[in-house]
Amino acid sequence: MADDPSSLAGLRVVEMTEALAGPYCAMLLGDLGADVIKVERPEVGDQSRGWGPPFLDGESAYYLAVNRNKRSVELNVKEPADQELLHRLLETADVFITNNPRLESLERSRIDPDTVRGRNPRLVYAAISGYGHSGPKAGRGGYDVIAQGEAGLMAATGGPEDGPIRFPTPMADVSAGIYTLIGILAALYRRDRRAGGTGQGQFLDVALVDSQVTWLTNLGGSYFATGERPRKMGNAHPSITPYQPLRARDKELIVAVGTERLWRRFCAILGVEESLMTDPRFASNRERNQHRAELVEQLEGLLSQRTADEWVEELVSRGIPAGPINFPDDALRDEQLAARSMIVELEHPLLGLVRSIGSPFLLSDSPPTYRRHPPRLGEHNDEIRTEFSG
Repeated sequence: MADDPSSLAGLRVVEMTEALAGPYCAMLLGDLGADVIKVERPEVGDQSRGWGPPFLDGESAYYLAVNRNKRSVELNVKEPADQELLHRLLETADVFITNNPRLESLERSRIDPDTVRGRNPRLVYAAISGYGHSGPKAGRGGYDVIAQGEAGLMAATGGPEDGPIRFPTPMADVSAGIYTLIGILAALYRRDRRAGGTGQGQFLDVALVDSQVTWLTNLGGSYFATGERPRKMGNAHPSITPYQPLRARDKELIVAVGTERLWRRFCAILGVEESLMTDPRFASNRERNQHRAELVEQLEGLLSQRTADEWVEELVSRGIPAGPINFPDDALRDEQLAARSMIVELEHPLLGLVRSIGSPFLLSDSPPTYRRHPPRLGEHNDEIRTEFSG
């Protein structure tokens, strides 16, 4: 593998996770060149294999979306022989990813951090769980929707009259997977850096709720500054106006006017330099936020003269950040994504061509590579048992 240009060529990752956060993290590591071995329960496998519809000849589309670039082996960690094989895998690994929230369960299977890192001190042991392995809620089970609710995001999403709204994709899981990836890379760098590397791995503890709380960002900053609960504002931005969908003749478009320079240019495009631009209610972003409703009404009256696509074309051509509001299928057919290799196509032995969404880090010298289709349950049983037999 010495001549493999991938960023993480030669790195071995053992993933024993299910659903999304752990599998997503491991897939990203695989995209960067790591050899990822996915350990699954015999006959059942990753629980997401049963999540559907849709299914493609029995394979869950959910599972297929986050499990490329891996080898699958079935192991029953309660059986001594399989437990010993898992330990042999971990002794050769650089990274172990688990999402079992209960330390006592890991100890029973002898795959707790102390035991595993005692046998392989260089190992980075990454644990993903709902609440983490410390604090009064440690050990509780957790899913994405619970994290979205508990972290305050669902209560802040939607308009003033809406009840709590779940983000339509598992943002807590994806966030936890990305943060785990960052933590793993940091731990590997500390272990291996040229000058003064410790040579030692470490334990990484990532919680879905913690990861989801980071999405509060500016809302959290506002609360810390004022002590007031953030208001539900729908598609409007709490601190910038106009920075939201606006209605044109046929449909809405997104306009993001984040600076005074852009505001002046936007007014010039609309031909309102002598009216809106000089109106004291809209003189600065502070005033525009205070008079948001009046401003939006006037802007939509002006934008109603043309279609959304016409406005987007002109605004973008003249340096105003703007864009369409696409449905997911529109976005996934966009030529920009194709040009940036964000749609991955892999040949599957049963399903033919399987597509998934690519990794967004386009490194100039070691870009992501897509080498393996999402594995069938136990597809690499014989290969891995042979490779790691005692």
